Amino acid sequence: MALSTGDQSQAVRNGLRAKVLTLHSMNPRVRQVEYAVRGPIVQRALELEQELCQGVKKPFTEVIRANIGDAQAMGQRPITFLRQVLALCVNPDLLTSPSFPDDAKKRAERILQACGGHSLGAYSVSSGIQLIREDVAQYIERRDGGIPADPNNVFLSTGASDAIVTVLKLLVAGEGHTRTGVLIPIPQYPLYSATLAELGAVQVDYYLDEERSWALDVSELHRALCQARGHCHPRALCVINPGNPHSSRQVQTRECIEAVIRFAFEERLFLLADEVYQDNVYAAGSQFHSFKKVLMEMGPPYAGQQELASFHSTSKGYMGECGFRGGYVEVVNMDAAVQQQMLKLMSVRLCPPVPGQALLDLVVSPPAPTDPSFAQFQAERQAVLAELAAKAKLTEQVFNKAPGISCNPVQGAMYSFPRVQLPPRAVERAQELGLAPDMFFCLRLLEETGICVVPGSGFGQREGTYHFRMTILPPLEKLRLLLEKLSRFHAKFTLEYS
Repeated sequence: MALSTGDQSQAVRNGLRAKVLTLHSMNPRVRQVEYAVRGPIVQRALELEQELCQGVKKPFTEVIRANIGDAQAMGQRPITFLRQVLALCVNPDLLTSPSFPDDAKKRAERILQACGGHSLGAYSVSSGIQLIREDVAQYIERRDGGIPADPNNVFLSTGASDAIVTVLKLLVAGEGHTRTGVLIPIPQYPLYSATLAELGAVQVDYYLDEERSWALDVSELHRALCQARGHCHPRALCVINPGNPHSSRQVQTRECIEAVIRFAFEERLFLLADEVYQDNVYAAGSQFHSFKKVLMEMGPPYAGQQELASFHSTSKGYMGECGFRGGYVEVVNMDAAVQQQMLKLMSVRLCPPVPGQALLDLVVSPPAPTDPSFAQFQAERQAVLAELAAKAKLTEQVFNKAPGISCNPVQGAMYSFPRVQLPPRAVERAQELGLAPDMFFCLRLLEETGICVVPGSGFGQREGTYHFRMTILPPLEKLRLLLEKLSRFHAKFTLEYS
């Protein structure tokens, strides 16, 4: 525990040496960082788990962590082909085993040939293994209908998060009124607010329209930009597609993406497209369109001039391989000298985890229809996505039957962001405790039911509205029980404070 100035003086008088690094002397920007997904409510959930292990009686038998999109922690089984190839790469002695299919062995050998010393334990170049960058570029070309992708514009990363932070570091400059501002959606993913706080950049909020299923409106972008120009220099616009923490309608239409690109071009804003949920699109009529594809198809002047960085990850989608930390960023129309500076910045951390790079290679180039592993791979992939679609529908149905809870249709990603009505007395009690009202609700929910969700205030929301974010990842029947239990708790909580 850090000592105050007075306490340190007393410590010196008592012959104790004061600490060099204290809460008061540390980097003040770090103190400003908040990350709701792993914040205080999650720390309390960990404490409750430990108490249960110690035999402490609770009104529940387990803590259900619905706070983070960690698919395999929630019971999702890994895709067999991905793990087979990784096992072969980690332990090449298995290449002689008859337990593995021939196509898995060939893929492992191909990856190992591209590694230093033919080993997954060797460093790679800082931008990632060249072979894998080439495979990522080919994946992007296939995804975007043949629009070329240059592997020299692809940089592998430690999940998408690391690449997002790197690009934001390049963008942040200036002081005072010239300090970089970054437009981010509200609700947002806390990585953005946390990174901007750490870098000392200005967070510029633009609000998504909850009444229209979290639609992105360019007129709201104009409002946010004009307001921000009075106190900072807005230089970048972030769009999350499909959305996080909300997944409803936030699978952007092509028309919306075109409008956003025109806005960014006209206002001279660097575009960041967070597309890590591109495989998670469930609703009929919804289709993922990449910003890169739309930008290129718009033609001049946009295609050749609008700066863009788009991000993808192995952590989400049907893969759910969060722990391997695989990801990439593709940059478009970035200044060549700045691109070299980005590579320099990445080189400080040596390289992304090589097992994560190997996993990414398998995600972007899965088994072909003629490969022995194709049928099982397709069946497992489709089963995961079908179950997620069923969970998305169930979440919407159960919450919308509960008085005081409303939930937009979950069209993509793996979260819901329901709105909850909280009685005035509950809001007053929260204020007495120094808590945001939805934090008070979520803490009570955790203490009484063992369900861990994240308050909407951690993601941003309009004044006077209250939400929570929860994943839809638990097994279907467990999810049903969770939703019903949460709905009953809300009714009890409302009655208690009415």
